[in-house]
Formats: sequence, C-alpha cells, structure tokens
Amino acid sequence: MILSTQNQPILTKNFKSLDAYKYFVAGWVKQVLVWQESILCLEREMTEKITEKLLLEKGSPKTKRLEDIKTLKLSKLGLKCSDLPVKLLSRLQSLERCDLSGNRLQEFPKNLELPKLRFLDLSDNQMEDVTSMASLCSLEEVMMEDNLYITVSDNYKLMTLLPNLRSYNGKDITSTANHVRFVFTENLRTRIVALWEKSYSLPVPVTSNKMAVLEEDFVNAVRKQVKYGPNSVSDFTKWKVEIMAREYLRSLTEEDSSNEEVSTTIKRKETPLSTYSDVRLIPRKKSRSDPEDAVIPATRRQCSLVPRRVPAKKEAVSGCLTTPVNRVKSGPKNESNDDLIKSINKTQPVRLQPLHVLQCHSKQDNSEDFSTQLWACAFQPQQDSSGSRIVATCGGDSLCLIDCETGMVMKKYKVTGEEFFSLAWSTVLMSRGGGASAQPCNILAAGGKRGLVKLIHPRCNVAYGEFRVSRRALSILRFNHRQGNFLFTGSYDNKIVLWDIGGIDSTYNFKVVQLLTLESSSTPLHICLPPTKPDAQLLAACEDGLHWYNTQLAPKGGTKRSIEAEVTFPVYKNEDKDLNYHTVDGLAFLTDDIVASKNFSYSCIYLWSWSQTRSQRRDKNGHVRAAVLAELRWANTEIPYLALSTCPGRSYIVCGDNEGKLWTYHITKLQTDNFQTGKPIEPTEVLQWPAPVRQGLGPLEGPSINSVAIDPEFQYLVALSDKNMVMVWKRTP
Repeated sequence: MILSTQNQPILTKNFKSLDAYKYFVAGWVKQVLVWQESILCLEREMTEKITEKLLLEKGSPKTKRLEDIKTLKLSKLGLKCSDLPVKLLSRLQSLERCDLSGNRLQEFPKNLELPKLRFLDLSDNQMEDVTSMASLCSLEEVMMEDNLYITVSDNYKLMTLLPNLRSYNGKDITSTANHVRFVFTENLRTRIVALWEKSYSLPVPVTSNKMAVLEEDFVNAVRKQVKYGPNSVSDFTKWKVEIMAREYLRSLTEEDSSNEEVSTTIKRKETPLSTYSDVRLIPRKKSRSDPEDAVIPATRRQCSLVPRRVPAKKEAVSGCLTTPVNRVKSGPKNESNDDLIKSINKTQPVRLQPLHVLQCHSKQDNSEDFSTQLWACAFQPQQDSSGSRIVATCGGDSLCLIDCETGMVMKKYKVTGEEFFSLAWSTVLMSRGGGASAQPCNILAAGGKRGLVKLIHPRCNVAYGEFRVSRRALSILRFNHRQGNFLFTGSYDNKIVLWDIGGIDSTYNFKVVQLLTLESSSTPLHICLPPTKPDAQLLAACEDGLHWYNTQLAPKGGTKRSIEAEVTFPVYKNEDKDLNYHTVDGLAFLTDDIVASKNFSYSCIYLWSWSQTRSQRRDKNGHVRAAVLAELRWANTEIPYLALSTCPGRSYIVCGDNEGKLWTYHITKLQTDNFQTGKPIEPTEVLQWPAPVRQGLGPLEGPSINSVAIDPEFQYLVALSDKNMVMVWKRTP
C-alpha cells in the first residue's frame, strides 16, 4: 500500500479501488503541471518585450497573421538586441518597412532574414557593430542618425554588406556605394595579389596544417601592409582586406586542386558579306540640322492622317505548336517542356482596333515629312506595376511622350543635330533633403548618333543631364529592372558598357560611374536581362549573332569581359556565301524562361528555353545551341531591324513587317504532344495596315514597322514606322 494511516489504506467511499485512486492522483499531477506551465508563460510574457501580440498591434495593415505585416513601428520601447527574438521576427516574411528608432540597440540580431525588408530606421540607438546586418540583403534605405559610435568605416561596411543599399540617412549614396563595392575593392585586391606574388607561395605538398599557418601569416601581413584610402576608413580597410585575403587563398587552393578542362571562348569567324548585304544591313541614319535643344510644351496638334478602318485579317490557329526536328533535347536536370508551358499565363486573346496615327517627329513640324525614321518606343512604368497609357517614342531629333488614349503629344524634347536611336525608362530615388525619405521617380534615358545619353525627368519637364558613352553612335539602351540606377549602353564601337547613374536630389545633382565593359565582335542591337535569377547574365543580339555575357560585379571579375558563349540556331546550317542569318534583330523574354528571337532574313521567330540552353556545355568554339521549343511563322522580308516585343502578362508576341502589318501570337495553346510535325505556328492574327488618309492625297502605303511596344495590361499597342508615323492600337471589349 502506497499511503496509509496507522497501517490502514486511505480509501474513501469515492474510490472503489487502488487503481481508481492512482488515476485520480495522476490527473491532479497533470493539472498542476499545466498550471505551472501557464504561470511560466505568464512570467515569460511579463519579461519579454516583443511578443506576437505586440507585433500585431504595432504592425500594419491590421491582420491576425505576422506573415502579412508590411510596416512595423517599434520605436522608443527601450529595446536591446536580446529583446528581439529571431525566431518570432523571422515570421515577418512580408515586412517592407521597420522603425526601431529611439531604442538601446548596440547591434542587430544576427541571422535575422527578412527577405522583403526595404527600409530600416535605426536612428537614435547605441549601434556599434553593423556587420550583424549582413543578412538583410534586400535593404535599400537605412536611417542611422544619432548613433554616437558609428564611424565612416561602419558606413563603408554597410555599403559592402548590403548590395542594394541606395539611400543612407535620407541621401542618395548609389555612386559612393558602388565606388566602395567595386573601385575601392578592386584596388585592395590588386594590392593583396601583389603582396602574395612578391612574398608568398603555396606549400608543397598542400596540407591543412601548413595552409592554416600560411593563412594566418598572410592575413596578418595583409592587414599591416595593404593600405588604401584616407585614415578615416582604415578600420574598414583592415576588415575588408582580411576577408579578401582569406577568399584569395581559398581560390588558389581550389584552382590548384581542380583538374577539369576549361574551354576557351573562341569568337565565330565572320562570314564575308557581299556589297549588297553590307548596304542593306545598315540603318538609314541621316544627319539633321535643326533648332537648339528644347523641351516643347504639350500640344493638341494632331497630324492630318486619319486611320481608315480595315477589317483585320485573321488566320486560324491550328492549336498545335511545333518545333523543328533538330531541336535540342533537355538533359535530365532541365525543366521539361511541359513545365515551361505551364509557366505561360492562360489568358484570352485580345481584339485590337486602330485608334490614332500621329506624325509628331516631323522635321520643323512639316506635315510633308515622311522620311524621318522612328526607332524605339517604351511605356512609362507605373509604381503599382499596373498598365500605363503614356508611351515615349524617339526618332529624328526628337523624343515625344504621347497619351495613347487621347492621341495628345504631352511633351516633346528636341536636340540640335541629334538623331535618336534608342530610349529606356527607369525608376530611381530622388532625395528631398531635410531628412525626408527619398522618393522613387521615373526618368527617361535616350541616345543616338552623337554618342551621348540624355537624362530626362518628364514629370517636371526637366532634361537634367547628359554624359558621353562613345565617339560612335549609340545603338541600344537598357536599364537593369532590378537596380534602376544601372544602365547598359550598346554602341557602334562594338561595346556594351554598364553605368551607374545614381539617383538625383532636389536640385538634380547626379553622378555617373562606369562599372563594366563587355567586348563584342559587332554592333549590339538589343540587350535582354533574364527576369529572374541568375541575375548576373546578359543576352546581346548583335549583327553577327546572339551573345551571352556574365555581368556579375565582383572584385575578382575585373572591369572588362569578353563573350561567355554564343547561342546558335538551327537556321545557321542553311547559310552560304549569299545568305547570312547571324544578325539577330529581335529579342525579348516571353516568360521567366522562354525567349523569343528573330534572325534577319529568316521568315520565322524562334521560341527557345533560356535555362535549357544555359545548362549545356559549350563546344570548342564557345557555342551553345538554342534549346528551341517552337517556331512562329512570320513575314518573308529582306528588311532588317524590324524588332519584336512581348507582353508576358498576356502571353503575347508582336512583330511588325515591311508592309505595315502587325503579326500577333497568343502563346497559350502550347502542347508538348504537338512538338513533332516540324511546321511553324501560324499567327493568331495579322493586323493590317490601317491605311491612313492624307488630306487630299488618298491613303498611304504600308511602311516598315521598326519597333513595337505593349503596355503590361495590353490595353494599347504602339508601332513605329520608317515613314515618320506613330500608330496606336487599342484593345476592344
């Protein structure tokens, strides 16, 4: 017996047996444990400053889930680093802005990953160590005012640790940050390598013990001997060179142990073109003599061209997408064609009708000017990623901003002696001063015959700057969609250059830094950046082929790069002395992986997989074959530089021809079981030339369509011709 009084069992009338009594006691013990745990939780809540309940109260929008909070205000709570629970805060996966000002933080919690955090306010704290913020790789704006112990070296560390940091204490720092990340770091790397080559070498044989001793000796020497920059950043220099020295040693041992054969990229030998070919592959770009640079106010003048409604010629889609029989088969690790097809948005075809035909680039506003060629157009980006009705066009000596709905030319910018060939939109930060947070603003870059890039802030009607790219004409401009201050320029000196144009302040001060030069074997015509990772890749459609580059900005990479590989297409097998298909004059991504490209003189548009192409091994000439998925039938023409455009949101490809027609392809009916017949896909619809009527002279013949642009929602389609006409099409219900 377990319990007794005077050797008698304690059994009351409520317990008929010992087992019943044991069950009763066990229940009470369990209840006591529950009460104890509740008391501990209550005590913990009383001591913990940051709880789930507090985060929900301080966050917005108001929600019951931490995962939905986008803005969090935790200022003036007396918080220390130990008060910030990493496990709990890690649930804030949608957090974009966080205010921790007015606390007692000496460092940030290590390994706290907040993938969408863009703004962090740590003002009025006691911060001493900024390296703990390295996990916040998405940060773009940081406030660190009134932190007594933060030095210039700490600022430099932040610029290095946070690759997307653009604003610090309300000021735009993109130029300074990129100087630290690339120029400063490259100088340090040069000095580290020089010290190694002068005084050190790898032990023979390489053992872990010998390498450990060598590493410590080399790192100590680097910290003492490698100096660069002012004394105010000496702490940063020592910190940075130690990291770089260890990385350099690891790279030496990795290279030493690697026995893999590395193939060298060999540029394809150019096939000589006949005199006729040379002539027809050069755009007609004539000199102009016109008035001084001027921003012309909005005008309601519309040319006397009236679009005549012509029934659109529809061609039935066969419902089967085919591809050539010699397409590249994907390897075992590649995404299947079925998966690629599922990535395409399943949308309904759109119906379009002509809305406006404008003649807004005329020389001296001459309505008889049908010779000025228009080269590029692009829709203004919207902050909320919705559609836009404002399109920028360029040609001759002018840029125009057109309202697609009204047909009104909102703004016009003219430059004496210029002939614009390309333009590009981007969104950069504009500092407002007074400690106010920098705000995003849309800017327009344009360039052409003079080799200069013009920078324009259309909203304020200000052409705020320019910089020289080349002594030769510019052929293409393209901003990096992930980092709006990074601009790629292509020019007729066969170079692609990456520039950091930084942000702007309220007085339009800006700074331009050259970051990278990509060497090409011919003129780049189009530049494409993959929509998703890996984000350090670039595709360049050039006069002599489609080239692939690595654009990773890294201290070891240097500032000049050659072609990583050339992407080849099946049609190249049909070349002879009179036919050369290597000029790629159309290039755009349809999805994150599917690319649409067009080769001059070939009457089809290729659809191919970027991931499957990239995964292939290069041959001895540095070539990889495009993993072709399908071919789209297009016009049979000998006119070059007729660019295509895509609308990923609506799964559309559009390309104009030499007769004013627009070939549209709604890519939603891709079926992998139909990839066998080898016949090109027919267009969804061929929009006929609207045949605008000149006053008293009758309809105009269809011109060549040099460029097309589609807004993200496919509400409007804009086409530019070689006869000074801008055509606007609108989607109908």
